[in-house]
Amino acid sequence: MKILLINLIALSFIITACSNKNNLRDTDYDLEFEKGKTALSKKKFVKAQTHFNSVVIGASHTELGDDALFFLGESHFYAKKEELLAIAEYDRLIRRMPFSPYVERARYRICEAYVRMSPKYFRDQTYSEKALEKLQEYIDDYPSSDNRLKAQEEILVLREKLSNKAYNSGLLYMKMEEYSAAMLGFKKVIKNYYDTDFIELAHMKIIACHIYKDEFEEAKLYYDLKREHIEKIEMDDLVDAWFVQKRVLDRLELD
Repeated sequence: MKILLINLIALSFIITACSNKNNLRDTDYDLEFEKGKTALSKKKFVKAQTHFNSVVIGASHTELGDDALFFLGESHFYAKKEELLAIAEYDRLIRRMPFSPYVERARYRICEAYVRMSPKYFRDQTYSEKALEKLQEYIDDYPSSDNRLKAQEEILVLREKLSNKAYNSGLLYMKMEEYSAAMLGFKKVIKNYYDTDFIELAHMKIIACHIYKDEFEEAKLYYDLKREHIEKIEMDDLVDAWFVQKRVLDRLELD
């Protein structure tokens, strides 16, 4: 009986395997692909993913392979909060089929996905930094792309956000009276985000930190070197007053 049972189980596995192979062989992948595109156009993303995944599994070796992978990525890209899944599928296409005509589009989609995940400036900026990295790589590799200007605009927005993050980090340390740590944040703005709106304010705050630390000579030397930045935001009269009164005061106190 045991031998008979084992034989029946083995036979069952063989029949199932053969059946699955026949099902795969009998699948109309062109039709599956079209069903996927139809579902995608109707925003039925889960259904679209099922159809495209079927093509990816069974017909990756055919001309439909890269099409299905790209549109599988699209079905995740347009779904809510599935950007990381989309990135995974686009990346799979890029790695498996580097000569596919979809590669450039997939690479820009990856940029867009990371940009979309980029949070407000006060949160962790890992995705913002990743988006910046991918956008720059895209521009370097496709300098004539129609997406170049849009990519450059996104880079400026991301740099402004990262600069804001670094600047506010400095402000936070100032409130804690950790002036050396604060200066590191402001110097990060100056070194890495010199083309943002926070550059002049960062220079001004470094002067303030030196004064708070009673480092008046260092403060004066720095001010002399960077005065044009302070004049640009019309704060030179205020900073001049800091040195006269030997303390940092705000605009209201000056008035």
